[in-house]
Amino acid sequence: MNPIEKVQLLGQSIWYDNINRELINNGYIKNLLDIGITGLTSNPTLFEKAISNSKLYDQDLLNFSKSDLSTEQIFEELAVEDIRSVAALLHPIYEKTNKKDGYVSLEVNPKLAFDSNKTILEAKRLYNKLDCPNIMIKVPGTDEGVIALEALISEGININVTLIFSQRSYSKVREGYILGLEKFEQKGGDLSQVHSVASFFISRVDTIIDKQLNGLSSSFNNVRQKLLNCIGISNAKIAYEEFNKTFNSERFNSLLAKGANVQRPLWASTSTKNPDLSDVLYIDSLIGNNTVNTIPDNTLKAFVDHGSNISTLNNNVAEAKSNIQLLASVEINLEKYLDLLLIEGIKSFTQSYEELISNIETKIKSLI
Repeated sequence: MNPIEKVQLLGQSIWYDNINRELINNGYIKNLLDIGITGLTSNPTLFEKAISNSKLYDQDLLNFSKSDLSTEQIFEELAVEDIRSVAALLHPIYEKTNKKDGYVSLEVNPKLAFDSNKTILEAKRLYNKLDCPNIMIKVPGTDEGVIALEALISEGININVTLIFSQRSYSKVREGYILGLEKFEQKGGDLSQVHSVASFFISRVDTIIDKQLNGLSSSFNNVRQKLLNCIGISNAKIAYEEFNKTFNSERFNSLLAKGANVQRPLWASTSTKNPDLSDVLYIDSLIGNNTVNTIPDNTLKAFVDHGSNISTLNNNVAEAKSNIQLLASVEINLEKYLDLLLIEGIKSFTQSYEELISNIETKIKSLI
């Protein structure tokens, strides 16, 4: 058994954080599924790289250029084809795991991140257009995204909530999911058919907090050395403890008895940004039951080569809380920086989306 299969025995699913048509056509994604990958995530940045840097989409672009479709509609057609292809590859896993795994995610337009009504409409439209049971629509972890989450879950649509950084945001996401389930049940919906993950971002937290720690005076060297490279993992361990409290509560147990599924934490942004650290740090440190880790290509190869297979999420939780308290004691406001990461994440995805649309327009002109 490889490390991917071993962590499955500990209750964690490993998903692949990448998409492009070449990987679909050349069998690479199918090979990943054969070694234990059970899902796939996408985002505007991944699509921007895939379409802008590949000739595999050129014929479709040329064909669509003769239609009445806008550039954004052309992108959607390309994305939908790729997502459907991956969904077909994943469908046997979806069936084998009784719908727990086998999902591929497609994100709503990131420009709608602060508009709940438009996010809801866009998510419904994409979900219906894709018409595949093993699809998750990604909505952002903004307050407006949480409103959309509740509404969409109440209609039985599978949702991946992305760009979650803070405990405050994550608490709202869990509440939104449960409220959505309660409303769906009141409508007579089958709770067992609804699935969701909450994408909690990790390494970006260390990137921004380590910068603040390195800016402290030399009198705080001991604090700096203790906290460098560990706040992201500490934040995640606290989130996992809160996840277990919520989904073992009496309130959720009443839904569980009617077939409801927990909203699993999905660890995202798990590539190691600091070259001095282990290239599997954010995988090995976050292994636990009822979780997902979505991993980019190089980190996945490293994990298959030398990853761990030990449950670690429940370890050193008291130390994780102590780390967060110590950070506050040196007047580094974690919540402020986590809120900033959310805004930066939305801005980054929006920029990728706009670059993608611009690149498609340029490509079509050159092809014509």
